[in-house]
Amino acid sequence: MNAEAALLLGALLIGIGATLFMDVCGTLLQRAFNIPSADYCLVGRWLCHMLEGKFTHTSIAAASRKDSECAVGWVAHYVIGTMYALMLVALMSGNWLARPTVLPAVLFGVGSVLVPYLIMQPSFGLGIAASKAPRPTEARMRSLAAHAIFGVGLYISAIGVSYVLPIAG
Repeated sequence: MNAEAALLLGALLIGIGATLFMDVCGTLLQRAFNIPSADYCLVGRWLCHMLEGKFTHTSIAAASRKDSECAVGWVAHYVIGTMYALMLVALMSGNWLARPTVLPAVLFGVGSVLVPYLIMQPSFGLGIAASKAPRPTEARMRSLAAHAIFGVGLYISAIGVSYVLPIAG
């Protein structure tokens, strides 16, 4: 396998692994502490409405349901996680992927919270950084925690990938 293919495959595996790690942690938090997990069906609803030219909503929860919105949302969740991993690997290079360190992964994960704060939440009718949510601070902290957990997942997944893929650093 050439170096570029190894980097691409590594990034894909890291994205899937980090997203799965985030979902497992979310499930554990929900079961142990009754902390609600993100509803990716609403992401799917938002994306499905985009196909009709509607990009923003007063309330995505009140928007009309769409066929397959849950499947679309879950697929999008993993595609987005993989795209984030591709960006991280592109920014950090093969050296990082060969010998991952925690700080860049966690900082990248935390920084990725800007996407929901500035794009998704306003488009869902929740305002910038969930400012219009019923409990804005709680919504912000849950998003930030999920993205920090995703960052930890990026690191853990990169460690695993560095052991199984021949990536020269």
